[in-house]
Amino acid sequence: MVKYMLPLAVFLALAGFLAVGLHLNPRDVPSPLIDKPAPAFLLPELGAAGAKFAAADMKGKVWLLNVWASWCVACREEHPVLMELARDSHLELYGLDYKDTEADAQNWLKQGGNPYKAVAVDADGNVGIDYGVYGVPETYVIDRAGVIRFKQTGPITREVWEQKIAPLMKTL
Repeated sequence: MVKYMLPLAVFLALAGFLAVGLHLNPRDVPSPLIDKPAPAFLLPELGAAGAKFAAADMKGKVWLLNVWASWCVACREEHPVLMELARDSHLELYGLDYKDTEADAQNWLKQGGNPYKAVAVDADGNVGIDYGVYGVPETYVIDRAGVIRFKQTGPITREVWEQKIAPLMKTL
């Protein structure tokens, strides 16, 4: 009887793990950067010849870093929400144009509007790697001390904004 119990116990344990895994959201990938300093960068600013944008310039502000690209379909879904949020003059929304060409990015913003106070150009994707980007769009909430407090994987929706990001930003 004991020799039948061990395989049954192993089977039940595996079935339990599978059942839990089936109820998890695959977009909810925890970031190891939460509560850690945001990676430093200095990148060219989109559409501003010779200008640079650095994460260090944002010290003392609570801000959002939205990683996007003109080739990203989900970014097109998110864009109207970002345009609406950008109307709030207190929102510090900055973009990171990821693995894109400057011409395509500028054209995309001309067509849909530009919600960003500035856009850093990460043409080779190295800054995205430092931030742990594995797909766009992704958005980071960064506090006054330059610490990442939240990462949104996927588009910001009204629901995500109202239930997660806005309340967090009020506490920061």
